[in-house]
Amino acid sequence: MENPSPILYISLLLGLLSVSAIAIGRQVLKTRRTESTLTRLQNKLSKEKGSAQEYYELGSIYLDKRLFTQAVNALQKAIKAEDLTDVESAAVYNALGFAYFAQDQFDLAIRHYKEATKLDPSYTTAFNNLGHAYERKQLTSQALSAYEQALAIDAENQTAKRRAESLRKRLAPSTNS
Repeated sequence: MENPSPILYISLLLGLLSVSAIAIGRQVLKTRRTESTLTRLQNKLSKEKGSAQEYYELGSIYLDKRLFTQAVNALQKAIKAEDLTDVESAAVYNALGFAYFAQDQFDLAIRHYKEATKLDPSYTTAFNNLGHAYERKQLTSQALSAYEQALAIDAENQTAKRRAESLRKRLAPSTNS
């Protein structure tokens, strides 16, 4: 009777290579799709005025690529297009806040996150982002308030739970006096 180990190892290797090839293939397709959308939107929007949705989509692609200045420009055009509902506008303002946050422009980020929460008071992601921006500005009580607003909307929000708990510990008076 032969030793089954070489067959087992080759089968296992072939399986791992197959899974890797599928994962790489999916990533290549996703990247090609994103790049073709980027090219299409850039070409269209350089020639004519687009819709708010098109500017938002372009801004989102720029955010994914970490091209924050270009993202800000595209997202500001989305806001100026004025063909968005309040919920859609909230998403644009949140994305704009994220672009400013990524550039360490926390005051601008906070302003846009607040606008997003005003337009859509149930937007937990914007409240989480607002809390994070306040934390970066060392405004602990405002950060806690933003996380608590997120928890009031979604009590199972893990980010808000974790951050609020941490901030409460920081704000609690020391009992070792």
